[in-house]
Amino acid sequence: QVQLVESGGGLVQAGGSLRLSCAASGGTFSRYVMGWFRQAPGKEREFVSAINWSGSITSYTDSVKGRFTISRDNAKNTVYLQMNSLKPEDTAVYYCAADPGSSGWLIRTHSYEYDYWGQGTQVTVSS
Repeated sequence: QVQLVESGGGLVQAGGSLRLSCAASGGTFSRYVMGWFRQAPGKEREFVSAINWSGSITSYTDSVKGRFTISRDNAKNTVYLQMNSLKPEDTAVYYCAADPGSSGWLIRTHSYEYDYWGQGTQVTVSS
């Protein structure tokens, strides 16, 4: 069973930065596409970013392109989300997720395609 544990959330002013981490255990991390999703109050969970096995392919939702960067360290079984130039609309609970069913060349963006989820970490951006 794969376990995912997020960390790094917090309260930051608009324009600030945070780095989220997600540590994985119990599976073959290097063979999972890893994704970040977020859910704001009263809204559906939405795709933020994902990265393939080797880190050679990444995907971002349009609203975070140029501000967020996803990366992974397979030796540490950890995926990161560097978030810069944060905006109040980025406020949400951020979830890490693993997609073991995807090929190494395909990044999927729907939450139902991801089998394993972390507990989430709160990111609050004040104006």
